[in-house]
Amino acid sequence: MPSTKTAKQARVKPANVSMPTMRGRFYVSPYMWFVIFFVFFYLLYLLRSVLMPFVAGILLAYLLDPMVDKLQRLKMSRLWATLAVCFMIVIIVLPALGLFLGMLENQIALLLQATPKYLGLIMEKIRPMLQELAEKFPDLKGGNVEEMVRGNIGNGLKIVGRVLSGLLSNGFALINLISLILITPVVTFYMLRDWDIFVTKFEGLLPKKSKKGIMSTMSEINVIIAGFIRGQLSVCLILGLFYSIGLKLVGLELGLLVGFISGIISFIPYVGSITGFVLGCVLAFAQYGDVEHVMYVIGVFLVGQFLEGNFLTPKLVGESVGLHPVWVMFALLAGGVLLGFLGLMLAVPMAAIIGVLVRNAIKRYKLSSLYLD
Repeated sequence: MPSTKTAKQARVKPANVSMPTMRGRFYVSPYMWFVIFFVFFYLLYLLRSVLMPFVAGILLAYLLDPMVDKLQRLKMSRLWATLAVCFMIVIIVLPALGLFLGMLENQIALLLQATPKYLGLIMEKIRPMLQELAEKFPDLKGGNVEEMVRGNIGNGLKIVGRVLSGLLSNGFALINLISLILITPVVTFYMLRDWDIFVTKFEGLLPKKSKKGIMSTMSEINVIIAGFIRGQLSVCLILGLFYSIGLKLVGLELGLLVGFISGIISFIPYVGSITGFVLGCVLAFAQYGDVEHVMYVIGVFLVGQFLEGNFLTPKLVGESVGLHPVWVMFALLAGGVLLGFLGLMLAVPMAAIIGVLVRNAIKRYKLSSLYLD
């Protein structure tokens, strides 16, 4: 009997001693996470010239994954759901996008042609004010003020038109690149088809001790990214269509262009509406030369802001995505400077990830003895 008890104790004891030691080996310190992120960003910087089609494909798959999930809930397999979504994109979205870009290019050409006419109408309206200014400041007489204003306004409108035209032509050139035509759709399809598999494998690689905390952080990041990117894209599209149609209905020749500009930068609160508001009022005044049509433009943007603030943003984006407008602007600027167009694509997701990690670090700091003592 004693020998049997001793043998049982010998069999049990190693198991109790070895498990904590094995668990301790898989612990990753916070400093190691900083090293991992530094290496990741450094590799991202080195490979920025070849990563754009892959990043574009992954982002598209992330945006389209909810549609595939809905089709799966209708008893459709993942493969057929992916094929259905891709087919819908090719048949519906791409022709609509091509038609819209063609209309936008015509608007930019109209802007370049109408610049001299608009400039003449604006100068005709503000000439009395310039004369009063010249009388108050004798050194500005002789048409210097008018020539200065005319030259600055003309050059400004021409620069804006050329920049927009260049961006559009560069966009077409970018789309026509072989890498984007061939690689991005392939990456999108395979990522969309195997998205759940990748998520499952990622969860399986997480250390069991930290899995719950990591998954909670990843879930928070996903809510913010999904709420901001998917929701804000919807808001930008709806606002762009509303502003374009509304400005066209009030008779603004360049209503489509102004609506597009307002919609595409509406992901930064107030910036899109203010930019479109100023452009719309200036163009309405230049086109008609009266206050009535300017008030029509103001009415369109007031209605748009009411819809955005009370219905679109609360329903589609949510009220607590955790991304401050200043943080978003900084992320876009920093991403564009460091990585170009690739940086613009990654700016918001990276901003969301960094924001969540910083908030969690602050929470842990406030629970630590360093803060409490």
